[in-house]
Amino acid sequence: MTIIDMHSHFFPMSDAAHADAAERDGLPWLKRTGAGEGMIMVGSREFRPVREALWNPAARIEDLDRNHIDMQVICATPVMFGYSRPAKDAAETAKRFNDQAVEMAGHDPRRLKALAQVPLQDVDLACAEASRAMATGHLGVQIGNHLGNAYLDDERLLTFLTHCAEIGAAVLVHPWDMMARERMPKYMLPWLVAMPAETQLSILSLILSGAFERLPKSLRLCFAHGGGSFAFLLGRVENAWAQRDIVRVDCPNPPSSYLDRFYVDSAVFSPDSLQLVVDVLGEDRVMLGSDHPFPLGEEAIGQLVGTHDRLSGAAKAKILGGNAARWLALEEVAAA
Repeated sequence: MTIIDMHSHFFPMSDAAHADAAERDGLPWLKRTGAGEGMIMVGSREFRPVREALWNPAARIEDLDRNHIDMQVICATPVMFGYSRPAKDAAETAKRFNDQAVEMAGHDPRRLKALAQVPLQDVDLACAEASRAMATGHLGVQIGNHLGNAYLDDERLLTFLTHCAEIGAAVLVHPWDMMARERMPKYMLPWLVAMPAETQLSILSLILSGAFERLPKSLRLCFAHGGGSFAFLLGRVENAWAQRDIVRVDCPNPPSSYLDRFYVDSAVFSPDSLQLVVDVLGEDRVMLGSDHPFPLGEEAIGQLVGTHDRLSGAAKAKILGGNAARWLALEEVAAA
């Protein structure tokens, strides 16, 4: 069995020229702060302390070896998205970061794979960069879950998702720019409360708008962090759909009928939570995702799934690798 961690992040170390420009312009960059340690900066503001595996592929491979992970998918740290920037500037930045991701994966191309970022604020540029990135070796794209007040049912974003289906790109939807930050000034509450809510909102925007009726069934879509609060709240949504016509006005079928249209990862950090996600979505729709190498990620990658005492061996094999091989269209791994 090939064990695949399909949700991890990278951030390339900034050279002096990029660091100076980013600090001046209020953009994200990475500063080394000590041996094996760094700080993600946004302009001159400290954003997040990080460790060397974020930018050093050799350190990352050491982490994978220690956790017995055969393959890992890297993608941008969401602060890198740049959706509020001028589209052409964001496109140039995405190209640079995507090329750096391929370079990082090239350290060990059997074990490191990459998902690209795109300038989502311009659908034409986003489609073009997704196609270019796929041609350079990316297996798909990672996108933020919204674009300002536009969620995934926005026609521009549906156009992009359709393009991803057409070019065979896997899509990871990651929450970012969380709601109601002004009400959550402490304790990392935006990450603990708003992040799961953002993902729930994203999934429901596709279901209740009827977007899944229009999107190609070939679209390989995944939502991070176990789908946020979706699994726990699906019963509430089903009841509302059955009882209120204003809920189902654009959604012709029960919300639960669309569960085969997307995957979620396993980054839920609790055996009971993981069991709920598997019970609701099915063992074919959950994939190992660690959020490595961040402090809020799974430090012992794969341990939650591997030591779970209520999952069968067959279910574990699917979650630890088989499902991700299908999502990423890695036919040789899926067949192994």
